[in-house]
Amino acid sequence: MGLRTLGQAVAMFAVTNIDDLVVLALFFGQAAGHRAGVFRVVLGQYLGFAAILAASVLGSVGAGLLPEVFIPYLGLLPLALGLRAAWRAWRERLLDGADSPTSRPSERMTAPAALAVAGVTFANGGDNIGVYVPVFTTTNAAGLVTYCAAFLVMVGIWCALGLFFATRPMVARALSRSGHVLLPVVLIGIGLLILVQGGAFGL
Repeated sequence: MGLRTLGQAVAMFAVTNIDDLVVLALFFGQAAGHRAGVFRVVLGQYLGFAAILAASVLGSVGAGLLPEVFIPYLGLLPLALGLRAAWRAWRERLLDGADSPTSRPSERMTAPAALAVAGVTFANGGDNIGVYVPVFTTTNAAGLVTYCAAFLVMVGIWCALGLFFATRPMVARALSRSGHVLLPVVLIGIGLLILVQGGAFGL
């Protein structure tokens, strides 16, 4: 039973967090060359996923921390962060164009804040909560501990994979050239997808 639960936990995490690998690679691409920035991405990922787990566990015991009607509006957070990142990239491109025409996009990229990463992770995990709550509701205490422990270990593995993809020469060059554009596009896309799929604002 324990090994089966562990296998189910690993599979469920992987299926519900595939899109996070792309976002993590972009965040780690922003943090390239900044050891503290890499730490902030990892910390933010853990904080965001811990919030997802807390909401899921409390939801499974009937606490109703996150009403279903509210989940689609979590998409507003990555949407807002994406728009802010797009504004900053556009503004810095104008400034760099005026001051230093030869400056490269990689020089404009700044390491993301831990709370920004946590906010995106939590908002992007609205669908995760919808999957985890019914599973947690139907498992016993030992199974719940197994799920939570496996998920937290998988977060570390996901961070390692995201950093691996971001530091591959080909991927790193692509992120260096266009990461400042890709990040807002991905964040805005995630936000819109969450809003549309959840039927927010009658979409």
